[in-house]
Amino acid sequence: MSEHDKRTVERIPLPSQIAGEVTVFQPMTILDMSERGVQVELGFPLLNDSLHDFRLSLNERSVVVKGRVVYCQIGELREGVVRYRSGVEFIEPSPHALAAIREFVAVHRNPPPRIIDAELA
Repeated sequence: MSEHDKRTVERIPLPSQIAGEVTVFQPMTILDMSERGVQVELGFPLLNDSLHDFRLSLNERSVVVKGRVVYCQIGELREGVVRYRSGVEFIEPSPHALAAIREFVAVHRNPPPRIIDAELA
């Protein structure tokens, strides 16, 4: 049985090309975070004032939040590849996402003391 035979609704050919967009999750590095936003580093620039969905892996929890790009600039050149830094403001995060972000930030705001040469630093 072909893929076409499995369809319950017929697709119609279009007389011309129709433009569209797709959201694709790309890897990024989160440089810093607050409950209001993040600074991220990516291999491509984000347009100022554009809106995107950001998936944040916060230890055992993962949340998706909508964010507005406040700025984007060239961060550094690493191994011949340009890295871009963007500041992102969260836009109306869900109560679940906001709670997870707040908890993550609180835990990382006061990390446990480091051990150096087997003594408390």
